[in-house]
Amino acid sequence: MDRRLPEVADQLLLIERELRVLGWWSDLPPSAEALASVEPFSVDTLDFHQWLQWIFLPRMKQILEHDLPLPNASGILEMAEMVYAGRQETAPLQASLARFDRLIARAV
Repeated sequence: MDRRLPEVADQLLLIERELRVLGWWSDLPPSAEALASVEPFSVDTLDFHQWLQWIFLPRMKQILEHDLPLPNASGILEMAEMVYAGRQETAPLQASLARFDRLIARAV
């Protein structure tokens, strides 16, 4: 078992928490068409926070629940920095995403 899994799970919960604190968590999913985007981060159909909630977090949860290999790299923070440039209220979310990226980059 990958020793990072518990830390990754904790970090995913923190990302969800930050989305909720920012008021960006939704009970209503985007349309099936929006979720089917093939663009990186679904930039053509979803806001970044929607991508985090409806694509990223469920995929990571599936990886953890089925003991699948973690990704080899993550560049989520870079995208967040572009999307949220100059938005101080997103600093805690970006910090959580940075921690996730570091965990993924760390070798087992």
